[in-house]
Amino acid sequence: MTTARERARRALARRLARRPRYAGPSINRIIPNLLTMLGLCAGLLAIRFAFEGRFAQAAAMIVVAGVIDGLDGRIARLLKGTSPFGAEFDSLSDFLSFGVAPALVLYLWSMQWVGHLFFLPCLVYAVAIALRLARFNAALLDDPAEPRPPPPLFTLNFFTGVPAPAAAGLVLFPLFAALALEDWGFSAAAQALRYPAVVAVFLVVVGGLAVSRLPTWNAKRIKLKPEHVLPLMLAVLAYATLLVTEPWAALALGGLLYTAVIVLSVRAYRRLAREAEEAAQNPSPSG
Repeated sequence: MTTARERARRALARRLARRPRYAGPSINRIIPNLLTMLGLCAGLLAIRFAFEGRFAQAAAMIVVAGVIDGLDGRIARLLKGTSPFGAEFDSLSDFLSFGVAPALVLYLWSMQWVGHLFFLPCLVYAVAIALRLARFNAALLDDPAEPRPPPPLFTLNFFTGVPAPAAAGLVLFPLFAALALEDWGFSAAAQALRYPAVVAVFLVVVGGLAVSRLPTWNAKRIKLKPEHVLPLMLAVLAYATLLVTEPWAALALGGLLYTAVIVLSVRAYRRLAREAEEAAQNPSPSG
């Protein structure tokens, strides 16, 4: 004789069996794409603010897009929500937010009144970012017709060229620094950074760094010695304090620090490549 609890359990099982089963994506696959969409919207807002002459807000929106870009991939891996669609969507969002948006913001801020020729550096930078993203995506795919030998393990710690979000931060250095100088009352220095030739040089040089073969550190793979953890935490705290009190100065300083990181990355890569070559030429005897 069945009890009331058993009858209720069977009735619930029958109701659940009649419920439709959806074949769509789970919510953990949608959350990273929603973040990517927000980053794309931040890039579009940056362009809108630039057309309205609100360049501080435009720069802030590109920074927001960079923060979102740093989060969406990590959240996708954490939620096991990575997908080919998400990867392609992320690349398209990066092209607009870190390629098109910075170029248009700088053109409207500095060069729109001095002739159409100064739009050429903006094109160079945007195309360079597109090529850099295409090369990055192609490197993730293996061509069965032309299999590539596995790279040395130490190369996994480095990107090839400057990543798109970092390139956007570097190319916006004149705008960040000019906004900081304006806040401090140094209007003449701020106007000097707004000079079209200065901005054009930044666009071309940073675009060249993006498509270059320079090795740059992959921050996700950097490991620290135990004695370096506390100084790093204190440095991050100091930078966060500066970011809150003087955001434009902190962002400009971040560009200078990243330039130093590029130099250190190249030196470290060459040292590791030399050590790997020496180890291959003089293998240690086994046993």
